[in-house]
Amino acid sequence: MRRLVRLWLGFVLMVFAGAAASVAQDTGAPIQMLLQEHREIIVKSSRKTIGPAINALAESGLEDAQVVLNRWQNKDMWVDKETGLFVFAERGDGDDLRTFDVAGGKEIGTASRRAYKQLKPNSGIRGLIAAALVQFQLTDPERATRVTALRAIERDAEPSHLTALRGAIDAETDSGLKARKMRLERLLTIRFDEDETARIQAIESFSGDLGVDVRAALNPLVATRIEVAEAAPDDAEALVIGAELSRDAAYAILVQRELAQPRILAGAVRETLIANLENGAVAGIEVAMLDTDAARLNAYEMLVRDGRAAPFVSDDDITTALDAVQFYRVYINAPVAVALAAQAALDRIELQVTLNQGADLALDALSLASIYFLAAIGLAITFGVMGVINMAHGEFIMMGAYTGYVVQLFVPDYTLSILLAIPLAFFVTFSAGVAMERLVIRWLYHRPLETLLATFGVSIALQQLAKNIFGTQARPLTAPGWLDGSLVINDIVSISYIRIAIFVMALLFLALFLFVMKRTRLGLEVRAVTQNPRMAASMGINPDKINMLTFGFGSGIAGIAGVAIGLYAKVTSEMGSDYIVQSFMTVVVGGVGNIWGTLLGATLVGSLQKVIEWLNPSNTLAAQTYMILFIILFIQFRPRGIIALRGRAAEA
Repeated sequence: MRRLVRLWLGFVLMVFAGAAASVAQDTGAPIQMLLQEHREIIVKSSRKTIGPAINALAESGLEDAQVVLNRWQNKDMWVDKETGLFVFAERGDGDDLRTFDVAGGKEIGTASRRAYKQLKPNSGIRGLIAAALVQFQLTDPERATRVTALRAIERDAEPSHLTALRGAIDAETDSGLKARKMRLERLLTIRFDEDETARIQAIESFSGDLGVDVRAALNPLVATRIEVAEAAPDDAEALVIGAELSRDAAYAILVQRELAQPRILAGAVRETLIANLENGAVAGIEVAMLDTDAARLNAYEMLVRDGRAAPFVSDDDITTALDAVQFYRVYINAPVAVALAAQAALDRIELQVTLNQGADLALDALSLASIYFLAAIGLAITFGVMGVINMAHGEFIMMGAYTGYVVQLFVPDYTLSILLAIPLAFFVTFSAGVAMERLVIRWLYHRPLETLLATFGVSIALQQLAKNIFGTQARPLTAPGWLDGSLVINDIVSISYIRIAIFVMALLFLALFLFVMKRTRLGLEVRAVTQNPRMAASMGINPDKINMLTFGFGSGIAGIAGVAIGLYAKVTSEMGSDYIVQSFMTVVVGGVGNIWGTLLGATLVGSLQKVIEWLNPSNTLAAQTYMILFIILFIQFRPRGIIALRGRAAEA
C-alpha cells in the first residue's frame, strides 16, 4: 500500500512539474504566437504543407526566428501534448527532459518526456529549413558564415534566395563578398524574377561574360520545342520545311501528334500479309501468286479496302498534310523577349569564348614550344655546330631529371633543391658529354652513319643503367609549393605556374646562350671553328678542345632542361626518347646550328602539334603522325630550315 502511495505521489509531482514548466513559458511571446498560428502543419510535419510555416518564420523579422529554425532543423524542438506550446528540450536523466522557452531560450525546468512530442523533420523539411536559414546567414557577422551561405546558394539556388540576397547586399562590408553577392543576385534575377524587364537588364549586364555560371543560367532560357498548328502565332518563329526542318522529320512530328497516318514500310507489308493468311490465300489471292512485289502490293491494297490494313501514304499525301499546317519553334522556359535577349547574350559570349579559346591554344602552344626549345637548345649546339647526330641527347635530359630527383632525396626543401639541382645537373651532364666526346665522338667526326649508330648504342646503355639504378617506376621530381596551381585569367584561359616557370627558364637560357656566344672568348672561338676550322686553327685556336667543350656545353644544357622538364613530366628511364624526335625536328626546321632558328623551329613545331591535337583531340598518335608529315613536306621546300647557317654545318 505504501509503495502504491509513493508511486501516486511521484506521478502527481511529475505532472505538476510538467504543468509548472508549461506555465513558466512566455505564452504571449511573438515567436510562440507565430508558431501557434501554424501549429497544425508544424506538428503534422509534411513536406508538401510545411512551406507556409517555414516562410512565416523566415520572413517574420523576429530575433528568435533563426534560433527556432536552427533548433527545429536539429530536432531539438518539442510540443506539449496537453497545451500545444512549443519548447526546446534536451534529454536529461531517465525519461526527463530539460525544457527551454522558444522566446529567448530561458530554461523552464524539468518535465516528463511523456508529456511532450518531439518534432522530427525529415530530410526534405530540413532542406526547406536550410534554405530559409540562408537569409540569416547572409547577414551573419562572421565572414565564413556568409561565404558558406553564398556557396549554398550557388550550389542549389531557389526563388526565395533572390529576396534574401537583395536584402543582404547593402549591409555587406566586405567588397569582395559584396561583388559576389551582386553577381549572384543578377544570376538569380535571370532565373527567378517575374519582371521581364529586370530579367532582360540582368541578361544584358552579362554581355560577353565568360563565366560558366552565366552560360548555365542562360542556356535553359533558349530551350525550344517544335509545335504545329494551322497557323503559327505572330510572335513564334516559323520553320521552313526542307531548310530548318526536314520533310521526313516534319511528317514524323505529325504522326507523333496523331495528325497524320504513319507510313507503311516494306517489312510491315509482309507482316500484314502473313497476319491475314487464311487457307493458303491472302484476300482471296493464292500464296503461290504472291511471288512479285506488284502482286504483294495488290494483295495489301485489297486488305486496305476491306479495312484489315492501314492505308498507304504516298508522297502526295505527305505534301498535302504538310501544306495544311505550319511548324514553328516556341521557347519553353522563358517569355519570348527574355529568351531572345538570352540568345543574343549567348551569341556575344560565344564570340568571346572562341577568341579566348584561341588565346588559350596559343598559350598552350607557347608553353609546349618552350619545353621543346629547352630540349633542343643543347642539340642545336652539338648537331648544328659540330655536325654530330647525337641520339643520346634525350638520355642527357633524363640524366638531368634524375639528378634533380637525387638532390631532393637529400634536400627536402623543394625550392632549395631545385636551385641546387640546376647547376649540379649541368655539371653531371657536362662531364658525361665531355667523356662521351673524348671516348666515342672524337673518333667519328665526318662519319655521320657511324656516329648515329654509336650514339644510339650509348643511349640504350644509359637507359639500361638508369633502370638498374632507379628501377622502372616513375620517380617524382616535386615542384616547390609556389609553383602549384595555375594563373587563371578567366574560365577559359589559364596556364600552370610550372609552365610559366619553364617558359621563363627558356628565355633565360636563350639569353645565356647569346651571351656566351656573343660576349665570351669561348663563344668567339666556337663561332670561328664553325665558320672555318682551318683558319681558326691557324689563329691559335685548338678545334679539338673547342669541339670537346662545345659538346660538353650542349650536353650540360640538356641536363638543365631535364630538371625543368622533370617538374612537368614523369621522370623515367625512357623520358628522353619522348623528346629526341621533337628536338631533332625543332633543330632541322629552325635551321641547323642557329639559336634563333631553333627558337622559331620550337615555336612552329609546338604550335603545329597543339593545333593538330585541337582538331583531333581523341587521337594524339595521329597528331604526331600529321606533324611529322608536315615537317617532311616543309623540309622539301626549305631543306636548310627557316634560318640557314653558313659554314661547316651548312656544308655537312
